[in-house]
Amino acid sequence: MAARPTAPALAVHALARAVTLWALGATWRDGLVEPATAVAFGALIVVGELARWGARDGERDPAPLASAGALAYALLGQNAGRPSEHGVLQVIAVVVASGLLGSVPHVAVGRGPSPDQVARRVLTVAFAAVCFQPLYNSGLLDAWFGHGPYVALVLLLLLVLTALCDAVVAALLLRARTRYPFGPLLRDELRGLLGIGSAVCATGTVIALAVAVAGLWALPVFCVPLLLTQLAFRRYAAVRTTYRQTITSLARATEIAGYTQPGHARRVAELSRAVGRELGLRESELTVLEYAALMHDIGQLSLLDPVPAGATARLPAAEQRRIALLGGAVVRQTGVPAGVALVVERQADPYREQPLPARIVRVVNAYDDLAEGAEGPGGSLNALEQLRLGTGRDYHPQVVESLARVLARGCLTRVSPG
Repeated sequence: MAARPTAPALAVHALARAVTLWALGATWRDGLVEPATAVAFGALIVVGELARWGARDGERDPAPLASAGALAYALLGQNAGRPSEHGVLQVIAVVVASGLLGSVPHVAVGRGPSPDQVARRVLTVAFAAVCFQPLYNSGLLDAWFGHGPYVALVLLLLLVLTALCDAVVAALLLRARTRYPFGPLLRDELRGLLGIGSAVCATGTVIALAVAVAGLWALPVFCVPLLLTQLAFRRYAAVRTTYRQTITSLARATEIAGYTQPGHARRVAELSRAVGRELGLRESELTVLEYAALMHDIGQLSLLDPVPAGATARLPAAEQRRIALLGGAVVRQTGVPAGVALVVERQADPYREQPLPARIVRVVNAYDDLAEGAEGPGGSLNALEQLRLGTGRDYHPQVVESLARVLARGCLTRVSPG
């Protein structure tokens, strides 16, 4: 479903490159101010990048420790009670150079950060530094807020604004790659701030305030909580990956037994997730939808004789509902969330009585069944036309049109099997 980068994405990348080159050139020309501080924060960012893991579904930041260190350096005003003198350009140069250095081992094995991740890091840090450093260096921060607790509130406010900036940039870049609606993507990014994003912002604030009082010795002390949080997220991500692999293997049981065509469950899951995102489902809802789509045909294992080509869309409505109920009963025994079994059970109900995920699975499954064996875009167009003819009784019109838009972005071809 990926698409060529659009003008907004190219503009974001160009802006990030321009800011980077400007910062590196200016820092090379003028030299490092307070090199010990720059090296200390650079080392923290390098460690954070070395500890990164490959971004998986639902993970907003694979290198949270590096992000927190970068934000802390952007918001650093004092070092052990002495005013810091580094500026916006040095902040960007140190963050970029350290990030590149820490990414070398990952790049060597083909798991380096993507251009989108690099652009986000550069622009986010630049935004934070531009908001704070001129305000601090001009003395306005002290004149307006003094040295009391209000400074911490200012830092938190700046971090909230920075997080919002990062969410907008991330949604814009994802919109450029996938052509999904911007609104739901931004909503997902904002929800993601409540997870690891809030830990990054809080740690960045704490590090900046701690270094201002205790000096650079505060860095190894106050980065430990986020490092432990990162390890916990990494274990959780590994569990989720294993869980999904188990569900995928179970879904393939119908293919191995000869009840469905090879790749059918995976195609339905991928298209269902794309349609669900098109319709604005949340990330948690997309996960339930994907699991249900993978297991939507598992009820066929209870049949004595396989359905020809596994195409349940061509069966009578009563038989479709019977298979769906059998599948829901099987799914409930696997330990997956109850919502998955509910979608599997309701996929063959009249669409006016179905929840949205069940409507999506029904439409996408029918499309794949109808297009099975068709060659070229003509088969896809014919399958879509049959779905449109059935919107009066069998298929929800909005879901059918969303499927058509998703397929149009892929030139009206199905996800290839295997």
